[in-house]
Amino acid sequence: MDCAPLQVKPAHEADRQTYGTQSVHAHLKAKGFQIGRDRVGRLCRQLGLSCKQKRCFRATTDSAHALPVADNLLQQQFTAEAPDRIWVTDSTYIRTDEGWLYLAGIKDLYSCEIVGCAMAERMTCALTLNALNKAWSWRRPAAGLIPHSDRGSPQTLTAFKRSISVIGCCGDS
Repeated sequence: MDCAPLQVKPAHEADRQTYGTQSVHAHLKAKGFQIGRDRVGRLCRQLGLSCKQKRCFRATTDSAHALPVADNLLQQQFTAEAPDRIWVTDSTYIRTDEGWLYLAGIKDLYSCEIVGCAMAERMTCALTLNALNKAWSWRRPAAGLIPHSDRGSPQTLTAFKRSISVIGCCGDS
């Protein structure tokens, strides 16, 4: 009986399950087993083995900038007593078949509801402003709303602060 099929799983796990069919095949050949690459592929499929993909990462926050930032009014107290008193905002990225898309979202801390969002091909202040404008148009918050961001550069630009002051917020931390 051929022992090569019994060695497929250990060969796959030899490098933290990052070995694909070709690497498993090469590993087994180097150990002296006579097995074809297609057979290794079939055995990997039968055993449910697939290599772990390296996760792509893109930094979306630049907190080490020279732009002025507002005081942190929340002081890590992420609770609100009523709707539209505290909004939190952040941006992230999404990988699509056509490339990267950036998403800016605004969430009401009281209801945990997304009150505004916008997507674009580039991470810009306009993306965050678009999300803020959508949230404001939909919810029409009263004066005193506190918007809170992670202090990344798109949220600290003058245009963002100007938009916040227009809707009557008391600060943007």
